[in-house]
Amino acid sequence: MAKRKRKKGYGRKPDDTIKIANQHIASLLEQAKEAATSNPSLADRYVALARKVAMKFRIRMQPSQRRLFCPHCYRFMLPSKNLRVRVHEHRVIYYCLDCKKFWRRPLGKKRLPG
Repeated sequence: MAKRKRKKGYGRKPDDTIKIANQHIASLLEQAKEAATSNPSLADRYVALARKVAMKFRIRMQPSQRRLFCPHCYRFMLPSKNLRVRVHEHRVIYYCLDCKKFWRRPLGKKRLPG
């Protein structure tokens, strides 16, 4: 009986490539911050590239990185330009002025000193 060939699996990528990918995502988002005021479409492109890298290497972005763009239309968020931020009933409400969607984040509990 012939030996079966094993299909190539989709296992975890090596740690060094994941580390490089994380650095690349961080640098793309930093470039998006710099380009956001002068060229918003370039900032959106940097966000799209960062998301593609994260999807290719199956990396979860940090919450601080995910907060930089809209979860619906994936545009770079710049408060007072295309993002409205409000606080209402122990929540922060973000409203995207491009796609007209909103999302809420709970506020942390108030800590008393001492």
